Amino acid sequence: MKIAVFGTGGVGGYFGGRLAQAGAQVHLIARGEHLESLRNGGLRVHSVRGDFEVSPPATDNPEAIGPCDIVLFTVKSFHTRSAASRLKPLIGRDTAIVSLQNGVDNEEIISSVVGASHVMGGIAYIFAEIVGPGVIAHTGGPASLQFGEMEGTRSERAKLLLDECANAGIGAEISDDIRAGLWSKFAFICAVAGMTSAIRLPLGEIRAIPDSWEMFRRLLEEVVAVAAAEGVHLPGDLLSRHVSFAESLEPNSYSSLHFDMTHGRAMEVEALHGTVVRLGRKHGVPVPMAEAVYAVLKPWAVRNKTPD
Repeated sequence: MKIAVFGTGGVGGYFGGRLAQAGAQVHLIARGEHLESLRNGGLRVHSVRGDFEVSPPATDNPEAIGPCDIVLFTVKSFHTRSAASRLKPLIGRDTAIVSLQNGVDNEEIISSVVGASHVMGGIAYIFAEIVGPGVIAHTGGPASLQFGEMEGTRSERAKLLLDECANAGIGAEISDDIRAGLWSKFAFICAVAGMTSAIRLPLGEIRAIPDSWEMFRRLLEEVVAVAAAEGVHLPGDLLSRHVSFAESLEPNSYSSLHFDMTHGRAMEVEALHGTVVRLGRKHGVPVPMAEAVYAVLKPWAVRNKTPD
């Protein structure tokens, strides 16, 4: 398969790098000093699953790549619309744009630009960041993918991508209800990102304080309630599973939102807690914990508003 990675950050860099390492025809799209380093020195990944280096072609011009089978769309949520407007040269008849972003409305935005038939939902379970030009650090998480057609069919292109992931040693599965999967991850991200960013301490110290851990649980509950109001009904044991998983994470775990906040980078607050607050108000669902986190983090988002 011919695969483009649109936005070679932590997520795109790790999974694109693993696919390239296994022999897939991968093209990286990046910008600035990061792009120059990818061109001149290749992609270096420091991973808890083993470090590696690859040198797939890299560009900032989609026209230089041409139509692809799969586009892993991994830009930050605040770049979704502008990046989607540059996708056309990458799209052939059956091209799948697989969003691996934070948030629950990116697929809708991309569909409005390129057409719904080209959009596939996706979820990346990984903690990874750019730590320097051309360098990705994968620090934790299962490093696995879940993806599927938005209408729930099991398409041939999804099966082909599954095969590519298997060949690269990437744990992956096709979802028959990717929208529910997106909301499930969204709930977890809102809790972990919200708490580690608002408190500015790692997850282990938050877990150690019962009042703070209760706030973590209540954030999860609020997102699940908003999902139900949106017509997305999540599994009844989701809350307990998310709490158990959070309890299993390393005590020094933070979140990408905390990383962006503390490094002066643009933040995805609007796509995360801003979305919960807006939809909560739309449906009359009380979301006081999300409102509190949003109020605390919004000034940081404004301070860091220039996209990095």
